[in-house]
Amino acid sequence: MLLAEKLADWTHKLKYTDLTKDAVHEVKRRFIDSLATSLGAYGSEPARIARQTASSVPVSRGGAVIVGTRQRTTPDLAAFANGAHIRYLDYNDTYLSKEPAHPSDNIAAALAVAQAAARSGKDLILATVIAYEIQCRLCDAASLRAHGWDHVTYGAFSASLAAGKLWGLNPRQLVHAQGLAGVCNIATRQTRTGQISMWKACAFSNACRNAVFAANLARQGFTGPHEIFEGPKGVFRQLTGGAFAVRLGSKRAGYMINKTYIKYWPAEYHAQSSIDAALQIRQRFAEDGYTWRDIDRLEMESFEAAVSIIGSEKEKWRPTSRETADHSMGYMTVAALIDGDVTRATFEPRRFTSPKYLKLLDRTTIVEAADLNRGYPDGIPNRLRLHMKDGRAYAKAVKYPRGHAGNPMSDQEVEDKFRRLADGVIAKRVQDKLLGEMWSLDKAGSVRNLWQFTVLNKAT
Repeated sequence: MLLAEKLADWTHKLKYTDLTKDAVHEVKRRFIDSLATSLGAYGSEPARIARQTASSVPVSRGGAVIVGTRQRTTPDLAAFANGAHIRYLDYNDTYLSKEPAHPSDNIAAALAVAQAAARSGKDLILATVIAYEIQCRLCDAASLRAHGWDHVTYGAFSASLAAGKLWGLNPRQLVHAQGLAGVCNIATRQTRTGQISMWKACAFSNACRNAVFAANLARQGFTGPHEIFEGPKGVFRQLTGGAFAVRLGSKRAGYMINKTYIKYWPAEYHAQSSIDAALQIRQRFAEDGYTWRDIDRLEMESFEAAVSIIGSEKEKWRPTSRETADHSMGYMTVAALIDGDVTRATFEPRRFTSPKYLKLLDRTTIVEAADLNRGYPDGIPNRLRLHMKDGRAYAKAVKYPRGHAGNPMSDQEVEDKFRRLADGVIAKRVQDKLLGEMWSLDKAGSVRNLWQFTVLNKAT
């Protein structure tokens, strides 16, 4: 059996009753978290442009909602626009393995097709579990980053299978959907290299757009390239350096959604534990009567993925864009030490270009450590040693930052994050209504109007 056939067969057979209670509950948390990050990003330029692009193709009947509006568009454009909102702040969930990923990026595709296909909340939950499972299992199987390709390449497969499930595709159509989506969504890693642009917010939402478009074609009988993984010019030979096998979840074994992580801070995930460690050190030196002005230098030890992605390039030591700043491990850790938190305000240009931060950043080093490499990807191990000007030193290592599957956020913390990001964007009564809808998603007979609401005027 070809890999695309195996994925298609599993997707076609999986039923809502096969899901665990934990997986169902986690889907609800991820919808709350993803809407939270969407609202936090609502006033950003990429989100505005994405909404404008999607709204230029209105759909009067059917279609899918553009988040934060009462407008509807084609499901592929809704997936693109909503995906850009979810992803822009780099605050949506994460999974780290041989290939890192943000599996909640798939939610934009699942929601768009569920609305276009007039599906129920249970249908949407099932499709979301499928998307998480496929993407995370592919990330476990082989690295794309090591060969210069971007993780969103796997998203074309996960999102097309979720979309295909919601449109009721048969196994053969699901195979074609993967071929159609996968062959034209091979993304290079340049998206995340050097000074980072707005495209970081849209790279996966574009994969969702392609995936939804592909699944819709397959639904109508369109055929796609055969042997998308095993073929002579397929994924195995061209992208991953060799063939791989994929295991898939079950009610007995559980599902991958419960092994992914919600972000506690709006920062690239490899830095979550260094931020956590910095905040703990800051509390200790403050108790001893020091301030950040007493810091002499900062030594950071980390693992290969963190060092290479967010700790090594010269641009990460002098960020000139928000997207680069939230991929600068040194800057984010320095900001935590100085400010006592990392928030959306951390990534304002006046902050990441200020000598207040840059002077300490110049006295910061990041090196790879063999023992921390061994601790990844089970955990996200980062170790800090802070030296004060009078010779005093503070050290802290964190392996499982808050929000990691090994140290998960509570339901209340997920709600609190939603409220923080929603304040000023939507009224409290709308927040209450949306939270109620998402916590009861499994009871919804239709999700046609989910995430359909109007933001406050000042939010746009």
